[in-house]
Amino acid sequence: MSAPVLTIESLSVAFGSHEAVKGLSFGIRERETLALVGESGSGKSATALAVMRLVEREGGRIAGGRILLHDEGEEDLAALSDSAMRAVRGRLVSMVFQEPMTSLNPVMKIGEQLVEVFIRHRKMPRRAAFEAAREALENVRIPEPERRLGQYPHELSGGLRQRVMIAIALACRPRLLIADEPTTALDVTTQAEILALIRSLQEEIGMAVLFITHDMGVVAEVADRVVVMRQGRKEEEADVGNLFARPRAVYSRQLMNATPKLGSGAPRLRHPPRPVLEVEGLTTCFALARGLFGRKRSQIRAVSNASLTVGEGETLGLVGESGCGKSTLARSILRLIEPAAGSVRLAGRDIMRLSRGELRVARRDAQMVFQDPYASLNPRLPVSELVTEPARIHGIVKPREMRDLAASLVERVGLEADAVDRFPHQFSGGQRQRLAIARALSVGPRLIVADEPVSALDVSIARQVTDLMLELQRAEKMAFLFISHDIAVVERVSHRVAVMYDGEIVETGPTESVLGNPQHAYTKRLLSAVPRPDPARRMRRSPSLDAALPQLVAKPGEGGPALPLVERAPGHFVRVDAA
Repeated sequence: MSAPVLTIESLSVAFGSHEAVKGLSFGIRERETLALVGESGSGKSATALAVMRLVEREGGRIAGGRILLHDEGEEDLAALSDSAMRAVRGRLVSMVFQEPMTSLNPVMKIGEQLVEVFIRHRKMPRRAAFEAAREALENVRIPEPERRLGQYPHELSGGLRQRVMIAIALACRPRLLIADEPTTALDVTTQAEILALIRSLQEEIGMAVLFITHDMGVVAEVADRVVVMRQGRKEEEADVGNLFARPRAVYSRQLMNATPKLGSGAPRLRHPPRPVLEVEGLTTCFALARGLFGRKRSQIRAVSNASLTVGEGETLGLVGESGCGKSTLARSILRLIEPAAGSVRLAGRDIMRLSRGELRVARRDAQMVFQDPYASLNPRLPVSELVTEPARIHGIVKPREMRDLAASLVERVGLEADAVDRFPHQFSGGQRQRLAIARALSVGPRLIVADEPVSALDVSIARQVTDLMLELQRAEKMAFLFISHDIAVVERVSHRVAVMYDGEIVETGPTESVLGNPQHAYTKRLLSAVPRPDPARRMRRSPSLDAALPQLVAKPGEGGPALPLVERAPGHFVRVDAA
């Protein structure tokens, strides 16, 4: 039997009078992956922060128990001083956090943040540290790593930021890696590659992994053992095969039942819907470098000639790897980013021709739920003001009615009515995402553009949110553009699917047709990488790491004509790639 790396004995963690973790015990051995699962607020992240001794910075404290790290000896991390703990973090224990934008330094370039790790913990000279930083970005499959080293976190997509965090965490080859929802923002192909990378390093250096996730498919794929938590307590601990085949705790069975499974079927519309959104030939570019007199020397081709429609009471699912242009397309549709070409009609109005004032009025018909709820919620406002802010801006709620509206909205997304008096930092990541959804609902829009709306939610709460979306569609004929990397969730909620790669839509059609009979090579690769919630079907080989990465940089005017989409089945269109 392999040697122990971490042993937690009767750990209790408190935030003020609230006990977030209650008498928790478990251990992890070399080359072992232990998955910690449970709903938002169950104590998973509090446990991770306690092991890293960062819980004190979040206003918490270790109220009891021991956290034993086994290296050359045995050391109780709970008893270490701050200075002693700084020598442990990064070198022996590393962590990938749930929200990369809040854990990366916004005023430091990506390269500097990686180089700092190599210099501090591996004592590398600066030139060697920069080369190691470039290799670290390559290892986590980031396109154009040299250019990314010179960028700031806000210039990267959510998925790319998460890959940077994983590169930083793995840089020093730690004894223990704590991964708190490390694949939340990643598409399934990148997720498979990252999981394979972690497994490879695990075998090479004997690293133990504490893997915190709400994705039971990922649990089935990576875990050796599983600890199920609920309300701060351990409900069940079992070998991964036994947990999936014979869960003992009632709560464990509830988690299994709520897990979406690819192939479970998609919703259908009885009649062709009236379009709410019509996008034709949309192209968005970003200037990358400028020469003399401000002339563009190169540009990022983020979205290229994208066309789509979303009908009344319909959900169009948009899938593709992180960095392919999904979020840029969504923001371009609402003119949060100005497109370079193309047309967008929202509820019959050409929003590309609207003035700034007219556009503000038109946006009542289309609201957006952003990928990172912490960044999109004003930390200074209570929930009562946060979720009613769009309704107040559009003048559809009076001041005396705001509190009642807020209470109604938070209850609709599964939170208690008394949440209206709290602030964003007092909620878990999943709870903050529900607040963002409540805010979008406040003006009764005809279209909601949802950018990873359930990525931060555990499976039971995600099921409630997707049920809410389906209920809204039935009652109010609301349309959704649903962006997600979780293809099983996309299947459950989407009437049609569009697949994006390298800024272009390569396949689109009815959900059952696209997912059941994929035609484009990229769609096939995407579906083959979907983790299944069944340990018996665990991927036996590492995914291919030699697939071409997107080529996003071009000189102005570069790029051939748009490749045509050909109808292969009724409503099912596929891009015909050049031979």
